[in-house]
Amino acid sequence: MATTDAASGKRRPRPLSPHLGIYKLTMTMAMSILHRISGGALYIGVLLLAWFLIAASTDAATFGVFSAFIGSIIGRLVLFGFTWALFHHLVGGIRHFIWDSGYGMDAPMRDQLAWATLISGLALTLIAWSIGYAVR
Repeated sequence: MATTDAASGKRRPRPLSPHLGIYKLTMTMAMSILHRISGGALYIGVLLLAWFLIAASTDAATFGVFSAFIGSIIGRLVLFGFTWALFHHLVGGIRHFIWDSGYGMDAPMRDQLAWATLISGLALTLIAWSIGYAVR
């Protein structure tokens, strides 16, 4: 009777799964990570929006606290980051919509869409802030 490895007590070496040390970071991987980060930032940004709505609906003193925070350097950086997350996540969603329609999955177009996502998210953020400061 033939013995198997399990019956003889010998253990086969387990297959090694690929780990982060063997992967080369590609543009699409970086955009996937940034898309997840921007989604998390949007989640936190909704708390900022809720704070604004609550402060606006209570009294002038409460709204003054919110206004002081948003008017500070840190507040403006948070608001800029929220704006970038909004536009980056929007453009990343459009990129995924293009992929879902069956286009842009080839090697050169895949990276071009990833770069377009990064650049257009930042460009839209800068345009929105420029318009905001222009009409202020």
